[in-house]
Amino acid sequence: MMKFLQPMILAATLLAAPVVHAQVNVAEPWVRATVSEQKVTGAFMKITSPVDAKLVDVRTALAGRTEIHEMAMIGDTMKMRQIPNLPLPAGATVELKPGGFHVMLFELTAQAKEGDAVPLTLVIEAGGKQETVEVTAVVRALTKPAH
Repeated sequence: MMKFLQPMILAATLLAAPVVHAQVNVAEPWVRATVSEQKVTGAFMKITSPVDAKLVDVRTALAGRTEIHEMAMIGDTMKMRQIPNLPLPAGATVELKPGGFHVMLFELTAQAKEGDAVPLTLVIEAGGKQETVEVTAVVRALTKPAH
């Protein structure tokens, strides 16, 4: 009888175990407006995760390709470079902003006009699992304040 109960106990234990979800909060997502024929722009936002996680990809129909970037001083020169992912330490807010971490949107399929809404899919990895977070970014001029 014990052999019969062991699989049932194991199944009950697995079902009762907490599932780790990143459950990230994304605040103030926005995309920089472009001019006609411009094929590159940036996306910015504030991301907070309750668990250690990382941003591994961003997808949008507005761009043929996206990359996560950082701006860093290399010697006396500020350089922009692609990074494979962006760490999201538990409880900390990571800000993607001009001159810092950001998402580059390449091969734009349309002009990003001020006031437009751009759907973004963030791919977050936490605990060895990936999940997506859907956000809508407002297009605004770089010179406009966040609010």
